[in-house]
Parts: sequence; structure tokens; C-alpha cells
Amino acid sequence: MKRNSEAKSARILSMYARLISGKVLNRRELAEEYGVTARSVQRDVEDLRCFLAEQSPLQDVVYDRTAQGYRLTGRVPDGLSNSEILAVCKILLESRSMRADEMLPLLDKLITCAVPEESRRSVKALISNEQIHYIPPQHNRQILDGLWELGQAVRNRNVLEIAYTRMKEPKLVRRRVQPVGLMFSEYYFYLTAFLENRTNFENPNDLFPTIYRIDRIQEFKVLDEHFQAPYRDRFEEGEFRKRVQFMYGGRLETIRFRYAGLSLEAVLDRLPTAKVLGRDGDGWLISAEVFGKGINMWLRSQGDLVQILED
Repeated sequence: MKRNSEAKSARILSMYARLISGKVLNRRELAEEYGVTARSVQRDVEDLRCFLAEQSPLQDVVYDRTAQGYRLTGRVPDGLSNSEILAVCKILLESRSMRADEMLPLLDKLITCAVPEESRRSVKALISNEQIHYIPPQHNRQILDGLWELGQAVRNRNVLEIAYTRMKEPKLVRRRVQPVGLMFSEYYFYLTAFLENRTNFENPNDLFPTIYRIDRIQEFKVLDEHFQAPYRDRFEEGEFRKRVQFMYGGRLETIRFRYAGLSLEAVLDRLPTAKVLGRDGDGWLISAEVFGKGINMWLRSQGDLVQILED
């Protein structure tokens, strides 16, 4: 009796694992595979239904007449829906943030989360053309290797030693930095960190981090040294992210400009700190808090649609 009970439990676990993966289970085929009667398989399905009803009201096992077998309905709690998986895949492809040997396997792993199997095929078909024509970033460096370690250094406040290739006057420089955040913007991942120079902390107005493109970090070492951030009450990654849309370091400034284009929404989405001060015959009057001078390039790119206002 014990052996029969163990065999039954093993069958049910195996069936549930297959159902989770999106497979359709044929009763006759299962009976032949397990060496039991079709009625025994039916009882296994009923037991599985009872278990799911108690543990996971979002799921049920139903008979699909078209597929001539049992399949799992609903979704695993806290999992991604098929629409969410498709959206994430599209966003990743558009980001062009990784080499193909990192991006494409990541997409495949996401697609395997879709259930049932028909949904996986649909998601795959919807992104297949973009996968074939995927263009990786020009730096051609791996990003995922080391990203988690950098994130843990941020979380645990470990001092970092980095070897970094500067964009201006390209050369390798070495720095000791105190990492405070990881961010992504327009194709690249960035590390935000404070240079370990205590003299900078004497003037609280100078407490702004430096921004390092992660693909330009040639090597790094997480030191067994921790820092206490005297700027912890001034620096919040989310608030900083709103004000550094163009990934250029510098001081915090407030800019004012007049926008005469058709889509005010596009400006407000581009600059999360933007506030509409009013409107006149020439357009909207807008102010925004930003770090660095990167905003100037964007404003100039708008041509006659933008007029920078003096304070």
C-alpha cells in the first residue's frame, strides 16, 4: 500500500510539473506511460484539482477538447502574465543594452515563463524578427558579469577600486569610489559614486556623485572597507534619477525655457522634474531641476521649438 501511495504521489508531482511548463496531458498516453488505467489518471487529475483549489485559487486543471488533453489554466501567483513577458521582451530589445550572447538567452528565459506552450510560441513569433536583426551596443563588452557584484557593493556600502577609461582624452585612470547607485539610460548602464576625497565633503553644496558608464569600467575590486555616507540624507537614487536624464555629472541647477512644440507630454516625460509655470502666445513656460550640462544638448536639439530663458 505504501509503495502504491508513493507511486501515486510521484505521478501527480510529475503531472503538475508538466502542466506548469505548459504541456497538455493526454489521459491515454499517461496511462500507458505510468502503467495504470485511464481511470487512475482521472483520479490523479481530480486529486490535483482539489489540491489547487485549496492552495492556489488562480489555477485549475481543465480538459481542452481541441487539444484532447488536460492543461493548466490561470497563472502562477506573483508570476508574469503573457502580456507582461511580451512587454519586458520588447523593452529589452529596444534598449540594445547588451551583447547578443547576453540579450538573446535572457529573452529565451523570459519566454519560458509564458504558459501555456502556445503562448510561448506566440511571444517568440512576435519578437523573432527583432531578435534576428538585433544590433548590440558598439562597446561590445559583457555587462551582466559583475553587475550583481556592483549592486551588492552599493547595498553594503563597500568602497570600490575601479580602472576606468575616460571618454574625454581617452586614457585609463584608477579611482577609489564610494558607490551609491546603479542606473540605466539610453543603451548604457551606469554606476553613480562619490570620489573618495574627504575635502569635497567640507562644502555640502559639492556633494554630487560622479557617473561612470559600466562598460568603460575595465576592472573593479570590492574592498573590505565600508563607508558611512555623510550625504545619506541628501542623496536618494530615485530623486537623483529624475534630475540626471542625460548622464552628465555636474551641479544641481534649475533651468527655465519656453517650449513651442505640439507635444508638451513628451517634454514632461523626458524631464520628470519639469513643471509648467504657465502659457503665453509662444508656448509653455517650463522649469526643471537637472544635474550637469547634458540638458543643454537636448535643448539645442529641439531647434526653434525651445527658447532658453535667463533667470
